[in-house]
Amino acid sequence: MQSHELTRCIGWGAALLLLPALAYAHVGSGYSGGMAQGFLHPWMGIDHMAAMLAVGLWAAQRGGRAIWAVPVSFMVVMLLGGAIGMAGIALPWVEPGIVASVLVLGLLVAAAVRLPLLASSVLVGLFAVFHGHAHGTEMPAMTSGLAYGIGFVLATAALHGCGVGLGRLARRWASPRVAQYAGALIAAFGLYLGFA
Repeated sequence: MQSHELTRCIGWGAALLLLPALAYAHVGSGYSGGMAQGFLHPWMGIDHMAAMLAVGLWAAQRGGRAIWAVPVSFMVVMLLGGAIGMAGIALPWVEPGIVASVLVLGLLVAAAVRLPLLASSVLVGLFAVFHGHAHGTEMPAMTSGLAYGIGFVLATAALHGCGVGLGRLARRWASPRVAQYAGALIAAFGLYLGFA
C-alpha cells in the first residue's frame, strides 16, 4: 500500500466515524433517528469489535475479491440477524455464537487459513447472524430501526476496514506474521470469553 493509498484509507475511515454526528439533527433534544446508537453499539462490546476486526484481517490475508466480499457478506447477513432481533424473534445460542465467532475467526487468522471465497463468506455469514441479532435485540426503545441498522452497519464497515488495513499494512511494512499474532490474541480472548 502506497502512502497516498494509506492517506485515502485513513480519510475514508475518518469520514465513516463522522457520519453518526448527522443523527444529532436537533441540538439539545437527544438522539434523532437512532443512527448514533446503532453506530456506537458495536464499539461498546469488545467481543463484537474483536470478531469484526478478525473478519477484516482474514479477508486481507486471503486477498483478491475476499477483501470486499467477505466483509460485505458479514454485513448483509448481520442486517438479516438485526431485523430478526428487532422483530423480537428469539434465536438460540446468540451469546455462545458470538463467543465462538471470536475464537474461530481468531484461529483462522492465526493459522492463515485460506478457504474458498464462497466457504469464507458462508462461514462469516453464520457468525454474522448472531452479531446482528444481538445488535437488533439491544436496540433502544423508540429508535428508528432503519437509522439504527444503518449505524451499526457503518460501525461494522469501519471495524472491517480497520482489520483489512491492519492486515495490508502488516504484509506491506512488517510481516504477515503480525496479522497472525493479532489473530492469536483474538482467539485467546475468545477462549477467555468462553470460560468467563
